Amino acid sequence: MPRSPDATSLKLAERLSTSVGVGVVQSNRAISPSLHEIVLHGVSSLAGVPGNDVMLEVTHEGRPVRRRYSIRSVDRDADTLTLWITTHHDGAGATLARTVAVGTELDVVGPRGKIGLHELADWHLFVGDVASLAAFYRLAESIEPPGRAIFIVEIDDPADAVTPSLPEGLGVTGVFVDRDGRPRGSADGLLSGLAAFAFPPDDGHAYLFGEFGAMNTIRHALLDRGLRDEDISLKAFWRAGSANADHGEPDKTP
Repeated sequence: MPRSPDATSLKLAERLSTSVGVGVVQSNRAISPSLHEIVLHGVSSLAGVPGNDVMLEVTHEGRPVRRRYSIRSVDRDADTLTLWITTHHDGAGATLARTVAVGTELDVVGPRGKIGLHELADWHLFVGDVASLAAFYRLAESIEPPGRAIFIVEIDDPADAVTPSLPEGLGVTGVFVDRDGRPRGSADGLLSGLAAFAFPPDDGHAYLFGEFGAMNTIRHALLDRGLRDEDISLKAFWRAGSANADHGEPDKTP
C-alpha cells in the first residue's frame, strides 16, 4: 500500500478545498525530444474534468516545492492518470520527469484549475506551446462531433508534433510552428500561425495556454479579430525570466 500524504499536502488540499492522494509512478518514458509521459497509479479520482490539472510535490534546490501539470488522460478502471511534462529546460518538474523511477510515490493534490470545455461553441481554437498539448488534447477529445478543433502550437523540434486520435466526425486542423531560434516566451511564431488562419463561421472559443506575456499578446490579437473576452480562456503556465513560485504558479503581476 502507498504511504499516506505528508502533513503539508493534507493542509494544502484542505486550504484549497480539494483532494490529495499518493500516486505511484507506473511508467515514465520520453515521447518526444521535449516531452516525457508519466503514468501515475492510485490517483485517478483526482483527475477532474478535461482542462483540469494536478499539483505534484517535487524537490528544488533541496527543498519541496509544488508544480502543476495538465492531465493528458485518465483511466478510471485502471486507476491511472497520465501527465505530459516538458523537459527542454532545467526546472524542478523537468528534472523529475527525466529521472523519476517506476515505483516512486508522489504526493498529488487535485483536481485544480477552472478552465473547461465551452460545450456550446461550434469551434475550439487551441493556441500555446508544447507544454499545452496534454490539456489541449484532453479537451479536444471531449468535443462532441461535428464540432471543430484547431491547434496552433509552437514546438522546438519536429518530433514534438505529437498527434492524438480524436473522435470520428470531429473537424481537425493542426498547425505546428517551429520556434526556429526565437526566444522562449516570444509570441511572434504563434502570431504568424494565427495570422494565416481564417476563423470558421458561427461561435468559437479560444484556449490560450503557455507563457504569461505571449498568451496575453495572443489574447489581444484575438480581441482585435473580433472575439470577445468571454470567448477566450487563458492559462499561464510560466513566465519568461522568472521561476514559478513554490506553489507552482508564475508571477501574474501586469
